[in-house]
Amino acid sequence: MRRSGQGMYRWTHMQRSTRQREAIQAAIQDAGRPLSAHEILQAAQREVPEIGIATVYRNLKLLQADGQVQTVALPEQPPHYEISTHGHHHHFQCTICQRVFDVHACPGNLDKLAPRGFSVQRHELTLYGLCKDCRKSGAGA
Repeated sequence: MRRSGQGMYRWTHMQRSTRQREAIQAAIQDAGRPLSAHEILQAAQREVPEIGIATVYRNLKLLQADGQVQTVALPEQPPHYEISTHGHHHHFQCTICQRVFDVHACPGNLDKLAPRGFSVQRHELTLYGLCKDCRKSGAGA
């Protein structure tokens, strides 16, 4: 704990749970898919209407530092966030609505795709196409 201002104590890191942080954690957990900070904001505002984007980013940083949330990096997209307990998995991004979804299947050993003499140590795979909602609505036609 650090002393801050006029006799007030300010908790550092994740020592104190707040309504805002709980709403952010619930948004990520309940979504079942990686969310952008703005998607997290919209979901968290259902529980805490006054929450702002700066609070979301501040808490995401703390949740990442504590290992509860991890970043999903996609080319030319803002970071998305998901719970850290998924284990190895991949992602699917809809080219219409831009939402990101988890893919729990994996092609497995990719050494045969590497150049001769190379050894694959890890991989990331992102599939792109239409999610079921956009496909159903005919958005990609």
